[in-house]
Amino acid sequence: MPNIFQKLPDNIKVEHFETITTGQNVRIERIVSNENTTKEGEWYDQSQREWVIVVEGSGSIEFEEGRSVTLNKGDHLLIKKQECRRVTCTDPNTIWLAVQCD
Repeated sequence: MPNIFQKLPDNIKVEHFETITTGQNVRIERIVSNENTTKEGEWYDQSQREWVIVVEGSGSIEFEEGRSVTLNKGDHLLIKKQECRRVTCTDPNTIWLAVQCD
């Protein structure tokens, strides 16, 4: 049986995205971050809604309109379609689950 905390990536200099499963109009990913940030001036801008939860560690997300949110272990957030955002900091070995859907 797969375990969300096992088989963590060796290269921790970049954020790792792993698709767990996909279906019609939905994708579930595990994201492993290790003090990673989105490059200055770059923004995530997706055509689907995204629900994220931090299952280990913590991370901060800044939205283009100026709002900033820090998520700790167990915190979750629903991000609207086309809502531009960037990751501004994460703890070492932060694990997120992300669900993208229409």
